[in-house]
Amino acid sequence: GVDKVHKISIIPRGIGALGYTIQRPTEDRFLMTREELENKMAVLLGGRASENLVFGHLSTGAADDLAKATDIARSMVMRYGMEAKLGHVSYEGESERFLDVPQTMTRRHDFSEEVAREIDRAVKAILDAAFENATRVLAQQRSTLDRGSALLIEKAKLNEENHRELMGAASSRESAAQPALEGTA
Repeated sequence: GVDKVHKISIIPRGIGALGYTIQRPTEDRFLMTREELENKMAVLLGGRASENLVFGHLSTGAADDLAKATDIARSMVMRYGMEAKLGHVSYEGESERFLDVPQTMTRRHDFSEEVAREIDRAVKAILDAAFENATRVLAQQRSTLDRGSALLIEKAKLNEENHRELMGAASSRESAAQPALEGTA
C-alpha cells in the first residue's frame, strides 16, 4: 500500500544520512487517506524496526525518518482531524508572522493543556502502531530482509529492478509455501 521503490542505497549522502530509499509515486496525489499515511509512516520506521529486530537495539541512524514519521502523525492529529477522541477539529494554530515571514518556532496554540496531552498521546499511539506494523511485516519477511541486506552490502545500491526481483522472489516463495500451510490447518 505504498509508492514503488525506485532506489535503495547504503552509501552515505550528506550529513547524517547513512543511506536512503527513494520511492516514486505511480500517480499524482493531492489527497491521502489515513491508511496511506499509516503505511508511509511504517515505511519510514522500517529501518528503525529492522535495526531493533536484527540487532535488538536502536541507534541514531534513523533519526531523520523518525522525525518525518512524527511530523506525519502530528499532522494527522492536529491538522487533518484523524483522531476520533479529539474529534473533527484542527488544532494547528496559525503561525505567527514577522516581516511577512512565517515563524514556525512560535506557533499560537488555542487549546488547553489537557488537549495538548491528548494530542501527544494520540501522536505516540499512531507512531507506536506504525512501528509495530513495520516490525510485524519485517518479521514475517525476515528472509527477504536478510537477502536484501546481503545484496545491499554486495552492491551498495539497488535499483527498481533489483528491488522488484527481490520482492518477486519473496512472493513466489510465499505462494509456494501457501498450499503446505493450508494442508496443515
